[in-house]
Amino acid sequence: MRLLVATRNAGKLRELRGRVGGLEVLSLDDVAPMPEVDETEDTLEGNARLKALAAARASGLWSLADDSGLFVDALGGAPGVHSARYAPGTDADRVHALLRAMEHVSDGARGAAFRCVLALATPDGEVRFARGECRGEILRAARGTQGFGYDPVFLVPALGRTMAELTLEEKGRLSHRARALDAVAPLLDALKA
Repeated sequence: MRLLVATRNAGKLRELRGRVGGLEVLSLDDVAPMPEVDETEDTLEGNARLKALAAARASGLWSLADDSGLFVDALGGAPGVHSARYAPGTDADRVHALLRAMEHVSDGARGAAFRCVLALATPDGEVRFARGECRGEILRAARGTQGFGYDPVFLVPALGRTMAELTLEEKGRLSHRARALDAVAPLLDALKA
């Protein structure tokens, strides 16, 4: 059985492929030209649904899409659903913008959560959701070279390391995306059956 993951993000795809066994996992780059989907919704659920449905309808395959974001307590939940568009440029530019916005936030008030919503869509338009969250703190400077996005400044307090300092296996056990994948696993099992 084949599952289309509605992404071109190599980091997300690597994490998902490492967690989904028994299915041939394809990316948007592996199938015929797919329409680009604008993330126009104001919730993670809305954007994940848009992407999953567009991919499923265009490909005729079950499609899994995620929307995720970093929700910083001291910034009222920003960058949140706009995490990938928080600042123009690269991941490093967005991290720099976040650190600038938080430079006056005290060490005890730097709580944050990575949140992920996965939408699994069938070609006939049925959509199911799974959610995951990982709590942590925002550091004052980046650490680590693994991962992507805001991983270098997101400290996992229980481990004393950032997401960018974790191995793929460690991240695959405790990240927001890993937790959402655990929740979607029964739905994927139905696809395999």
